Amino acid sequence: MFPFEVSFPTHIYFGMGELARLGQAAKTLGNKALLVTGGSAAKRTGLLERATTLLQEAQVAFVLYDKIEPNPRTASVDAGAALAREEQCDFVLALGGGSVMDAAKAIATTALSGRPIYDYMRGNPSGSSKRLVPVQEALPLLAVPTVAATGSEANNISVLTHWDTHEKSSIYGPALFPKIAILDPAITFTVPARVTAEACADIFSHLFEPYLISADQTNVQDGITETLIRLVAEHSLTAIHEPDHEEARSTLLWASTLALSPFANAGRGAGMPLHGIEHPLSGMYDMAHGRGLAILSIPYFEQVILPLRPERLARMGRHCFGVTEEDDGAAARATIAAVSRWYENMGITERLSDFGVTEDALPKMAEEAVTIGGRGAGYLSSARKLNADDVIAIYRACL
Repeated sequence: MFPFEVSFPTHIYFGMGELARLGQAAKTLGNKALLVTGGSAAKRTGLLERATTLLQEAQVAFVLYDKIEPNPRTASVDAGAALAREEQCDFVLALGGGSVMDAAKAIATTALSGRPIYDYMRGNPSGSSKRLVPVQEALPLLAVPTVAATGSEANNISVLTHWDTHEKSSIYGPALFPKIAILDPAITFTVPARVTAEACADIFSHLFEPYLISADQTNVQDGITETLIRLVAEHSLTAIHEPDHEEARSTLLWASTLALSPFANAGRGAGMPLHGIEHPLSGMYDMAHGRGLAILSIPYFEQVILPLRPERLARMGRHCFGVTEEDDGAAARATIAAVSRWYENMGITERLSDFGVTEDALPKMAEEAVTIGGRGAGYLSSARKLNADDVIAIYRACL
């Protein structure tokens, strides 16, 4: 285990009915919020009306900005930030899934600085990100997640897409931790089955990526991660088939928050290589991020982890997916098969070609994955260094 520091400044309210705290929680952050949400879900489910009523009862003014799309775009962020400055909002309220929360973090950043958000994105070819990252200052943020997926409600990362170039990259920094997060599982009852499946695949990827390539002797982190993976696998199908199942939705929501927390990953010395490989897919083809991760994960296991760290795959299978084989090689292969069956049971069966990805597109995507995901190193760090040819091979196995 490597040395690490942990700072976890987000105040979390968790539980059924905790949305009722929204007005008073918001009042502790300021007098006027930019209320950031997506275009339809919060309105369709009545959540937006409930949230605005709570704000009004607490006498917190707000300006609605409902222009956030999946895989949030820099243009939407800059427009939201301009509105926040124009309306003199003193904090940002995110009401939505990972895309909304990531966009709200970015809006909070550039609303204060006045800089285009693309200046902050790691991988920005202008190089200005070297001076601006990590983000040290932003407006206060209150997050209300409506989907259990990204854990953005309690981390300091925001992933954005610059649609002009289809570059998908991230910003990060201490100022991006939400000050307050309200986690009410009842809000997630309306999440459709397809989105729930994608969200569970995303949580799973947040957990297995650093776990499989972790430094040695991360015993506490391994125990946390294995428990969370097992719980996600156990409760995912229940949430899909019984969307208002309180225990399943509560488990997934809290697992999502913990998956990217420092408690699960500090000291590992490991990153998120599969995310780097997936980002060009959702950046260029606008596919759901979790679905892309699921499609890519099986060849990633087969081509990268199985040859080099079969014992980690085997351990994950035994602790999380009911694998019983004693030999590590056999158990590792059984783990891959078990994960594949789980994806199929959740309805994730597509290939990349189903989203319009062609062989000709692979070199450009691989180069972007290595350039941006590698943060200038020229490779992605995994169980071994992954170059563009390695990434192409993973993409090709998914066509």
